[in-house]
Amino acid sequence: MSANQHAPYYFVPEPSKWPLFGSIAAVFLTFGASGTVNQQAAGPWLLLVGFLMLFYTLYGWFANVAAESEAGTYNERVGISFRWSMSWFIFSEVMFFAAFFGALFYARAITMPWLGEPDAKALLWPEFSAVWPNLGPAGTIEQFQTIGPWPIPTINTLLLLTSGVTLTISHHALRASERGKAIFWLFATVVLGVVFLGFQAFEYMHAYKDLNLKLTSGIFGSTFFMLTGFHGFHVFLGGLMLTVVLIRMMRGHFTAENHFAFEGAAWYWHFVDVVWLLLYIIVYWL
Repeated sequence: MSANQHAPYYFVPEPSKWPLFGSIAAVFLTFGASGTVNQQAAGPWLLLVGFLMLFYTLYGWFANVAAESEAGTYNERVGISFRWSMSWFIFSEVMFFAAFFGALFYARAITMPWLGEPDAKALLWPEFSAVWPNLGPAGTIEQFQTIGPWPIPTINTLLLLTSGVTLTISHHALRASERGKAIFWLFATVVLGVVFLGFQAFEYMHAYKDLNLKLTSGIFGSTFFMLTGFHGFHVFLGGLMLTVVLIRMMRGHFTAENHFAFEGAAWYWHFVDVVWLLLYIIVYWL
């Protein structure tokens, strides 16, 4: 803990270029993603530039914050600010996923039964069958198969639940000043996250090649890949955060009393775990 931990001031950093770089990266990512989905030639290149700028921004910004923290410029007030910021960030992520879960619920529990009613069928298309998943009107969607909960989704559930346990063990070890134990269990958490992403990549290849389940497979395909894909991206981001924390810990950063970077990344990882449990039940079982 720094000598200024309880000092009556609030640290104000110098003007930074990183917010500007982050905004530009977001623009490239937005146009790159939309261009890639719509099969535009420039889409993948814009997406690549966006990711490179994003990683450069994250690296530079994290490095600045880590250096300021290790220099002892942060006090208790700054720590409270960090905690509120991370809390609101995770809340925004909760609402982000709530939008996609809401879209799935609306399509499956409200729109589908309504379209199956006699009046709606007579008005729109008489041959419509209100079953989930649906191939759309007049067979516009190619036949596909859905993915059940076994084996890969169940294995991935066990992996993420186990990673939550290993992360908690690492946190308790750090609070007990057992740095070696904390590093080992945090490394195990990152490895479990990487294995999870590997299984998800295999699942996607199986879906496209063997089941003909694609992003274009109607409302089922779009909601399935948007929910699981964005969750996988969040697992990647959470793993990146934990990797940064792991590297810092190996370099001697953090103390038993002062380690909010670890706590913030752990909050995010546990949030990712909870989202996956909802996905596992709603998308794969129901």
